[in-house]
Amino acid sequence: MDDPRAEIEAVLRELRALMARPDNNFLWSPWEDAGPALKRIDRMIGRLERGGFPSRPTVAWLFRGAEAVQEVSLSSGWGDEFVALASRFDAAAEAFYNRGPWWRRLLG
Repeated sequence: MDDPRAEIEAVLRELRALMARPDNNFLWSPWEDAGPALKRIDRMIGRLERGGFPSRPTVAWLFRGAEAVQEVSLSSGWGDEFVALASRFDAAAEAFYNRGPWWRRLLG
């Protein structure tokens, strides 16, 4: 992977597009609708665009099993796409957060 930061951003953008689908079911998530979820993802994307990076646990929460995003994906019919995005995130996060200066590893 040439640019793990770019891959994390791409994964977040794809996740955002899935979460923004008008027919998503948020019944089993803590959100009533897509608004709060999209704001959370947008903050992470914005931070990456400004040259920063969200902490690994902050982003990883989106991709953990049995959490809010997975619940939306399963109840909305795009669970397989979610699993594929989570795999891509895991690979990019491993490359991004486990390399570089010592202080970056502390944030992972």
